[in-house]
Amino acid sequence: MKKVYSILIILSAVYHCGAQQTAIQQVTSLTPDFDLLIDKNAKIEILADSFVWAEGPVWVKDSNYLIFSDVKRNTIFKWKEGEGLSEFLKPSGYTGRMTYSDEPGSNGLTINKQGYLVACEHGDRRVSTMPLAGGGKRTLADNYRGKAFNSPNDIIQKSNGDYYFTDPAYGLPKDSAASAKVLGIYRISKNGVVTLLVDNMTPNGLAFSPDEKVLYVAQSLAKKPVIMSFPVKQDGTLGQGKVFFDASEMLKERPQDLPDGLKTDVHGNLFATGPGGVLVISPQGKLLGKIATPERAANCAWGDDGSTLYITASSLLCRIKTKTKGIGF
Repeated sequence: MKKVYSILIILSAVYHCGAQQTAIQQVTSLTPDFDLLIDKNAKIEILADSFVWAEGPVWVKDSNYLIFSDVKRNTIFKWKEGEGLSEFLKPSGYTGRMTYSDEPGSNGLTINKQGYLVACEHGDRRVSTMPLAGGGKRTLADNYRGKAFNSPNDIIQKSNGDYYFTDPAYGLPKDSAASAKVLGIYRISKNGVVTLLVDNMTPNGLAFSPDEKVLYVAQSLAKKPVIMSFPVKQDGTLGQGKVFFDASEMLKERPQDLPDGLKTDVHGNLFATGPGGVLVISPQGKLLGKIATPERAANCAWGDDGSTLYITASSLLCRIKTKTKGIGF
């Protein structure tokens, strides 16, 4: 069935990798600073569709391709310019034989300093790592003090090798999710020690500021849809968090679009999926503008030369060219 996006201006359409690659224009500038980051005529391209819940995109710089999770299909997909879409890994997050939940697969992904894929796995309730070629997956962490994680959701690596990840309960079976106690932010140190850093919020996406002195964490909670900022101490633990951005008012128009995945650019601006698409927020917490997406945006990642923002939005994989660059390019 052909999709119709009535609120979007359809500019062009070509057949590509089994999906209609449609260019749409939906950029809202609220300040002059936004215009320095994204051109007012920038177009969102839909690269692929028909996913169930696309999440966790990450760019593989050495080989110039994107991989991302379809959480509900327990699959990681690959997209590459000129080649299109292909299956990269299945199963991606649940290796059991029985039905686990309706979100059993991997979610957040990152490429570590060794060039390995690191994945948050819902069904197997762990953080894993594996070479991008040849397999050989192993567990980085699957418990804290003997208690299994809920369903690791998103993960990033600090320049010193430590991992920081969130552990809400979204990937648990419904009866288990309702009784989950610790919804935390954890660190896995480079020597493998797991530390619980925060246990008083429902965490989702996370990202460091360029200097790694601040950790941003999104809370996907309807009664308090916020992005928190935490000072990162010298020992890697976190100081007292504060509300960096409150999406409550915006959520009234798009009640399902809770804050989710986060990425920062080299200037410290936060690109945060939330109500209506991707919100662009200054380091001071000011909303600069918005990139609208045709469906609910879950996460984003910098790719190509670092200036292209790839976006996973429910059933869609999209991208938009920017004037800025992500960290690490």
